[in-house]
Amino acid sequence: GSGALATTNALVGSGRLGMNLEQLLIAPTWAYKINQSHSIGVSPLFAYQTFAAQGLSAFGGISTDASKLTNQGNDTSTGWGVRLGWQGKLTDAVTMGAKYSSKMDMSKFDKYKGLFAEQGDFDIPETYGVGIAVKASPTLTVALDYDRINYGDIKSINNTGLTPTANGTSSTSLGANNGLGFGWDSISVWKLGFEYKYNSNMTMRAGWNHGDNPVRNGEQTFNIIAPGIVTDHLTMGMTYALSPVSELTVSYMHAFENEMSGATNPNAGVGGNEKIRMSQDSLGIAYGMKY
Repeated sequence: GSGALATTNALVGSGRLGMNLEQLLIAPTWAYKINQSHSIGVSPLFAYQTFAAQGLSAFGGISTDASKLTNQGNDTSTGWGVRLGWQGKLTDAVTMGAKYSSKMDMSKFDKYKGLFAEQGDFDIPETYGVGIAVKASPTLTVALDYDRINYGDIKSINNTGLTPTANGTSSTSLGANNGLGFGWDSISVWKLGFEYKYNSNMTMRAGWNHGDNPVRNGEQTFNIIAPGIVTDHLTMGMTYALSPVSELTVSYMHAFENEMSGATNPNAGVGGNEKIRMSQDSLGIAYGMKY
């Protein structure tokens, strides 16, 4: 095609399209054993985020600040929160736990105040969960967890994207106080895990993770740059003791492919149909030493 067409990306902007979000959480922990069966823990949380986006120039007309919308390089954000936890041994075979992490009020991405709602705000959502582990035999432990992630409390994540008449989004602009977002809802996540002690040196593990798809129907247009729509993960791994003081752990995760498709949202200013899909694979190797 022509040179102009060759530089047009999937969201009708110019140049390469994409975004990168990285989060670092530091959690020094204080733990207290109430009695032989119950313990609690508290962790102050410090968060550091970096973000960059490119190729979104087509949305300059609906941004409150088109100069701070895209292609601004890396920007950083910091914030604080707290995490609380409880673990209780109910019987010799049954252990339960609960956890809570507060919403983390992060400083704004000033370089991208024309993209995220509330002039660049991108907080980390509140999460909480409960779990139970049952020692089914001397060698097999089965665990079941429930987690809740409240994306719905973060305007830049939850507010509807490109459809300002829906979901209570009062603004038609990116970057406004109640501006357009990515159309993600809060989700529930269930985790089932198995740990099998094969012998004195080797422990084997497997798990299944099933969660809701956070992206609402019809919101695939803007989520071309953030297609976090996988709902099922399979994990497996093992730890092998190399010596009494050292061990090697290997793990593998596969997130099964999921997809969303539909007509391009008319508020995007273009016609047609689109499809987003994602799958993931991860391999980890770790070496540990005991002191």
